[in-house]
Amino acid sequence: MTDTITISPPEIATQPAVRNPLRWFVLAVVLAANIMDLMDATIVNVAGPSIRRAIGGSTSTLQWLPAGYTLAFAVFLIAGARLGDMFGRRRLFLIGSAGFTLMSVACATAPSAGVLIAFRVLQGSFGALMIPQGFGMLKETFDEDEMGKVYGVFGPMMGVAMLAAPILAGVLVEANLWGSGWRLVFLINLPIGIATFAGGLRVLPRTIAHPGIRLDTVGMLLVGAALTAIIYPLIQGRTSGWPVWTFILLAAGVLLLAAFVLWERQRKGDPLIEPRLLANRTYTSGLMVLLAFFGAFAGVLLCVSLFGQLGEGFSPIHAGLTLTPMVLGMVAGMTGGFALVKRLGRHLLHISVATVGAGIVGLALTVTSAHTASSWDLAPSLFVIGLGAGASMGPLFDFIMAGVGMDEVGSASGVLEAVQQLSSALGVAVLGTIFFSGFGHHLPTHALQITAWACLAPLAVAFLLLFALPMHAREPAA
Repeated sequence: MTDTITISPPEIATQPAVRNPLRWFVLAVVLAANIMDLMDATIVNVAGPSIRRAIGGSTSTLQWLPAGYTLAFAVFLIAGARLGDMFGRRRLFLIGSAGFTLMSVACATAPSAGVLIAFRVLQGSFGALMIPQGFGMLKETFDEDEMGKVYGVFGPMMGVAMLAAPILAGVLVEANLWGSGWRLVFLINLPIGIATFAGGLRVLPRTIAHPGIRLDTVGMLLVGAALTAIIYPLIQGRTSGWPVWTFILLAAGVLLLAAFVLWERQRKGDPLIEPRLLANRTYTSGLMVLLAFFGAFAGVLLCVSLFGQLGEGFSPIHAGLTLTPMVLGMVAGMTGGFALVKRLGRHLLHISVATVGAGIVGLALTVTSAHTASSWDLAPSLFVIGLGAGASMGPLFDFIMAGVGMDEVGSASGVLEAVQQLSSALGVAVLGTIFFSGFGHHLPTHALQITAWACLAPLAVAFLLLFALPMHAREPAA
């Protein structure tokens, strides 16, 4: 007889888990992808005027360059996460990074403003395939006890990228290497994208595919059509003289958005958004806070950059350096926010929004009755705006997710990220339109002034909606 040796369940349980020896390289690959996305979402704010001078386009082109990217990113983000579950996150990440890199090169070779905007939309779409897969693979690769270290690396690196993006854009445009001008802003992604794709092939874990999951195509089409019908007339309406079709499109967008909500609530199987989330008042109020707050912030970021270059004649690098106080304020705010959130709870969010509002008021008063404004004139207000924004960015997500069940976290996180991207597109569309409506007929300082005062409306909405959030965010252990 042959003796057989069996291992009991307790003995299996006591075996130490083997950690992925390449896990820190996985983090490096995911970081590189997120840095590309963050830089491309903001870098055109500084490069926009140079792009328009080189290849033409109307003033709305300066809004479409950032808004086209973020709108496509928001529309396809939730679908991108679902496709990762269906076909495997590693595969979708590689497809997304390859497409993102190719579209970056395509943007750099665009012959006209219209073609460039089309490539920006495709770039944002591939980014939406790439980004959600990275976070999923990090959770699969790292043990829970190491995730704190992962976030500890992730946060500062994103802060450095945010600080470097506007300055890098100015340097690349002014360097004009080989006569490339603004095109280097997009070509900088080529070495990063190649390294990301090659590194992903080597180190990313092969995740399990679930082909039984179905993609909610109808829901994706409804929400995509709704958001496009809202954003497009907000950007194009002013240059077209606000014809009737702009208001018809806006009304159609609202109706399509309502149809999307009804479809998701009634859909059986695999909805694009978990229906229970749409009925969660705490969560939906949090999404509205996000939409109003980050919309105002993104709009101010664009308009200050445009004011510097179009109004004051700043060079691209000068415009990038003008935004530095805001980014430094954000870094300081993030540090203080995480330190104070447990003590102050939701009050920290109210203080943060009020701080941004105070900075906006300061910005408006700085340019009131002034014929010009230097970078030093704008610096104090921009620092205060960044301070308030930075203090709220991390904690706000925790408070919004506090009312979400653990079985809904995946869907809720995807929607949260999509709404953040959408808020940027909406803020650029609305506040950019207000800025340009005053820019052509008055002093540039007047255009910035009325834009700043207009920012107070969404900030007031965000302040009031914060009362719907819980006093304290859910502890991580929960």
